[in-house]
Amino acid sequence: MIGTLLGNRYEILEKIGEGGMAEVYKAKCHLLNRFVAVKILKEEYSRDKEFVDKFKAEAAAAGSISHNNIVNIYDVGSQDNVNYIVMEYVNGKTLKELIIQNGRLDYNRAIDISIQIAKALECAHKTGIVHRDIKPQNILVTDDGNVKVTDFGIAKAANSATITNTNKVMGSAHYFSPEQAKGAFVDARTDIYSLGIVLYEMVTGRVPYDAESPVSVALKHLQEEVVPPKQINNNLPEGLNNLILKSMQKDAISRYQNVKDMLLDLQRIKNNSEYKVEIGNFSDEHTKIMSPLSNTDEDLEEETPKRSRKKIILILIPLALLVIAAGFFSGWYLKSTKSAPKNQTATTKDVIVPKIKGLNEKDAEAALKNVGLQLQVVSREKSDSPEGTVISSSPEEGETTKSNTEVRVYVSAGPQTSNIPDVTNLDIASASKMIENSGFLVGDKSFEYSETVPKDSIISQTPDAAAQASKNSKIDLVISKGTKIKYVTVPDLRGRSVSEAETLLGSVNLKLGNKTTIETTDVKQIDKVINQKPNANTQNVKEGSTVDITIGIEKKVKVPKLTDLTVEKARNELEKLGLKINATAKDTDIVISQDPTADTPVSVGTVINVTAKPATPPPSTGGETKS
Repeated sequence: MIGTLLGNRYEILEKIGEGGMAEVYKAKCHLLNRFVAVKILKEEYSRDKEFVDKFKAEAAAAGSISHNNIVNIYDVGSQDNVNYIVMEYVNGKTLKELIIQNGRLDYNRAIDISIQIAKALECAHKTGIVHRDIKPQNILVTDDGNVKVTDFGIAKAANSATITNTNKVMGSAHYFSPEQAKGAFVDARTDIYSLGIVLYEMVTGRVPYDAESPVSVALKHLQEEVVPPKQINNNLPEGLNNLILKSMQKDAISRYQNVKDMLLDLQRIKNNSEYKVEIGNFSDEHTKIMSPLSNTDEDLEEETPKRSRKKIILILIPLALLVIAAGFFSGWYLKSTKSAPKNQTATTKDVIVPKIKGLNEKDAEAALKNVGLQLQVVSREKSDSPEGTVISSSPEEGETTKSNTEVRVYVSAGPQTSNIPDVTNLDIASASKMIENSGFLVGDKSFEYSETVPKDSIISQTPDAAAQASKNSKIDLVISKGTKIKYVTVPDLRGRSVSEAETLLGSVNLKLGNKTTIETTDVKQIDKVINQKPNANTQNVKEGSTVDITIGIEKKVKVPKLTDLTVEKARNELEKLGLKINATAKDTDIVISQDPTADTPVSVGTVINVTAKPATPPPSTGGETKS
């Protein structure tokens, strides 16, 4: 995609990220002359017309949201079966990267980030948009601490089109709400649950529920009690601990009912770490979500109408789940009976699922067959396990199930591979960021001198660019130390012309620096180097250094004013300056003109031509004689 021009406007520059449904590129908008982020749907989604239509509609709706903490959506388009969204480009890291980098965040910083996320959600919820995929990977943090939530509306399109596709929906299983895991109706409280998990991960450095498969994680959301974050990080204020637990209640009615209330509590804890948050008495109810509650008529009559309605709701939810489960079981049973061999008996017995994780598909199938079970491959997923090996199952190994039933397994499709980015000639910081954004790791670094690659930039990489490698593979880098420094001895430039001096300096990789002049009457030094700095034969001078020189120039004198002087006096004045006189007159004659004229600069020894006339005798003072 690099170099592609989308919409005759957006030039794709480099890949900066990848998710379950799309790849993200940095691009240049040539119309508005700015950088943007372009999210391009993966091919499998682009082939689904229904999904693409929903995708465009939801993205357009999300584009109507405007908030400082939400990544703006600028454009939605299609070109040659490439479906894309153009968004604001944010120069920063994902919250997930920050958590991995720091292990866990200081709770004050976690509160600041959560407040900004909550403000973004509050704005979206007011417009009727539920994010549905709040997770650290969808939250960008700039260097100055500003938070930007991305993928508004996109997650909604993905869920609505793929809700029955388990391996797609479970892409964000660690942050799913229980109602999402069940495929039930979701509202704004779903985002509150996910924000609670994000906050939990920020202050503890780990997610509250983890397992080897998305299905197992989803089941934990439904069934397991969460370990209070304060047990992992005892520095947390009690109020923040309770706020997290309250937002993560399995029953939506037990959580914050709107994000504004959660935001207010976050701000109160920020201002006063002693502020208390009441969780509420719901522990007996939400732990029984998978089985019906039972109450006698007397119990129901004794409860208040409000409490009674709540009990009835909590009874109906598990019953509805049981009905849905029964429907799925019936469909499975009919399918399995149709495909069963005719001579199969109806007799079943309890068997234990054998150890199959890590086995290849054939060996796993044989192991299951030995105890009377059947292998059913649910999907093949990219993983760190070797291709063709079982990575998880349902039921899990060691669990008891009925014979002649299917064990649903997830098989590894091998490590996910991607094109290695080209980071040559980039500075080390930019290269490292591009490598990490592409899903790889910076490997060994070595340093070499280079005459062509600037200092601290990448000379070469291993593996080479465009090669395929699995995620988290290491890319080794050779980094430039710049031009290798050599030392030379300064040559003697004295007595040489400027051009000769410059040539001589170039022969030892030195440069001619400043040129100054000095007057001289020595004709041998005129237009020649008289002095230099550094001095001749100075050693250990770096190549590329400059040498300053002083050049001799002919000394000039100004011709004095000679008119009105006697020839004798004019001669004396000229001789004082090293000049000569040319006059065809008596010494007592008066100079009336000169060439060159007064104040003209001339060389020493120049002959000055003068014109003179006899001096006028003084007038007579005697009386007139009469005849």
